[in-house]
Amino acid sequence: MRPPGPGEDRSLRALGLDEAPRDRPLLYPGAWPAESGLLVGDRLLPLDGPVHEDRVPVLAIGSNASPGQLRHKMAGFGITSPIPMVKARVTGVDIGVSAHVSRLGYVSASPVSAPDTVRELFVIWLDAEQLAVIDVSEGVPLPMGNFDRAWLPARDVRIEADGVVLSGAYAYVNRHGVLHNGTGAPRTHPGQRALLTELLVRSARLRELFGVTPEEFCARARADRRLCERGTRLFAEEKWVTASGLERYVDGSRTEGPGTA
Repeated sequence: MRPPGPGEDRSLRALGLDEAPRDRPLLYPGAWPAESGLLVGDRLLPLDGPVHEDRVPVLAIGSNASPGQLRHKMAGFGITSPIPMVKARVTGVDIGVSAHVSRLGYVSASPVSAPDTVRELFVIWLDAEQLAVIDVSEGVPLPMGNFDRAWLPARDVRIEADGVVLSGAYAYVNRHGVLHNGTGAPRTHPGQRALLTELLVRSARLRELFGVTPEEFCARARADRRLCERGTRLFAEEKWVTASGLERYVDGSRTEGPGTA
């Protein structure tokens, strides 16, 4: 890691990366860095090297690529250790829409299989303690949690950073499935305001539950577990839900992925 330049302010606030979607749901997925960096507390420092052998790689699809959100997640467990965030070229995965309503007040992103799609995404390299925190935040340990952690192998998902191709990476696959685009194929996430506006226009039943504007949706959903569960069921009842295409990797993670617990 090279040091910051003289007088260079690398705070998240100065970089425009400090706000977290958990506090302002319509910002979801939050601001992503312009380049790779090392998240240390409330600073994002320059980072040397795309691979960190003592950690495991996790493909960030939504707010896990937001330094402000990551900082909040770790601070909730008193964890202050640095997190390398590596910008990568990813082939085989796109950013879909989770078929559940989050108690944080938004409809989150989920990875979907997209063999011909190339995306610039972030890989966050986590130690065992940090990985456990992200697992908890995604509901992995809970029987009724929203996500499973799956190992995506390089034979199916190519992840290249600074000329290095990873052997694979973990991703969080939604247990509820994802929303489709009307033809049965997974749709892509357009950003929170655009997504909620479209969904509310399409469904009178959704408007009855969550109001007629994205602001109302976020305010009503936030911290209301029963309402979020009702909204999640409504997605299925409206027949908006399909598979992500990544479900087959969930069981394989028990044998293929590193750092499993």
